[in-house]
Amino acid sequence: MTDQRGPFHYSFKMRDVESTREFYDEILGCKEGRSGKSWIDFNFFGHQLTAHLAADFPALDYCGEVDGVAVPIPHFGVVLSLEDYERIREKLEVLDYPFIIKPQIRYEGTKAQQHTMFILDPSDNPIEFKSYSGTEEDFI
Repeated sequence: MTDQRGPFHYSFKMRDVESTREFYDEILGCKEGRSGKSWIDFNFFGHQLTAHLAADFPALDYCGEVDGVAVPIPHFGVVLSLEDYERIREKLEVLDYPFIIKPQIRYEGTKAQQHTMFILDPSDNPIEFKSYSGTEEDFI
């Protein structure tokens, strides 16, 4: 098998089309792609997200622990350059958008050092934004 990396695809539930469209397009700047009456594609920092209308939403479960902080599982997110991470953080702060985990630095002073923050989209899907700043090595 060859290493042919392309965009990652993730599908998730949304409560309504308009609040989802506004959040991903206007707040995060994720360009809308194809859509139908009950679904929308977004370019999520070079990856494909597909939101589908749904009625049943599980409760959030903060069962993960990372560097002493409880994190919601499952969640999805994106690894950004520090410049892009800071741009998103600043925009969310200007909009007074609520963080479920405030911007912080994990593993400070180590090769694994990372900036991270979590928010919920309008359908309560947890999203993590992070940037590795302790090393130039691969993040995996």
